[in-house]
Amino acid sequence: MHEMSITRSMLEITAAQMEANGIHSLKKLKVRIGELTAVEPDVLRFCFDIAIKGTPFEGAALEIEEVPLGGKCRICATEFKITAFENRCPKCGSNEIERTSGHELDIISLEGD
Repeated sequence: MHEMSITRSMLEITAAQMEANGIHSLKKLKVRIGELTAVEPDVLRFCFDIAIKGTPFEGAALEIEEVPLGGKCRICATEFKITAFENRCPKCGSNEIERTSGHELDIISLEGD
């Protein structure tokens, strides 16, 4: 379960940012997860809830923004959601596709006091 190691890394980064900004308690952590990261949002939430018990983060909420796999045609510049790993542009049929989203694994923001 790599979600636990991801959770621990997120909390380490969060702790450093809280210290740097004079924040003493975490209320909410917002993250962005792309479809291709192989991170299961429900498992990440479970790991987060376990990891914050008995810590200064206890009681904080985890908000997850899921990002679908997106593409852009290199021929006609059409942007679209890639479904079922379809690698053709829905407008012109080209298979010259650039993946533009779905790889994200980012901390977006944190709220605290």
